[in-house]
Amino acid sequence: MLYTKKGDDGMSGLWGAGDRLKKDSPVFEALGTLDELVSFLGIVKTQEESQKHLIGERKLYEILEEIQNHLFIIQAELAGSQKKLGSEKVMWLEEGITKIEKNIPPIKSFFLPGGVEIAALLDYARTIARKTERRIIALSVNSQVSDTIKQYINRLSSLLYTLARFVNVKEGKEEKPPTY
Repeated sequence: MLYTKKGDDGMSGLWGAGDRLKKDSPVFEALGTLDELVSFLGIVKTQEESQKHLIGERKLYEILEEIQNHLFIIQAELAGSQKKLGSEKVMWLEEGITKIEKNIPPIKSFFLPGGVEIAALLDYARTIARKTERRIIALSVNSQVSDTIKQYINRLSSLLYTLARFVNVKEGKEEKPPTY
């Protein structure tokens, strides 16, 4: 059954926890923005361009799907599961950023989001990742959040930014700095 009626009072429970919490508590804010990010990455990976763009030896949609799986581990961990995000996932992001940066011009300023549609969507995903990071940091004030989760979500926005730039460069789109 898709509904239990247990949340009708604005309260919900976490994995294996006896206590119920208000649905607007920091843990549910963090879980909700993680869910938003996972879902938005689903939109991005369904775009035709995600099938076309090769990042190293992998297609963009494959990278995005791997990220979605990592985010599910984070959700499970924050919800009280025994599942834990390993530090190798942070290293995977860092290695990806480093490899991609070798194929794009160095950053000399901020750039206006846009270019091709998939790059704009990746930029938007980056902003959701940053919002998610803020929610996770807010949660960490009063709850235990692993350093690995905080590092992963911070690096993820950098990877998404790098992917957006990479796609625009490969498509021959000029990166435009703001005019201020």
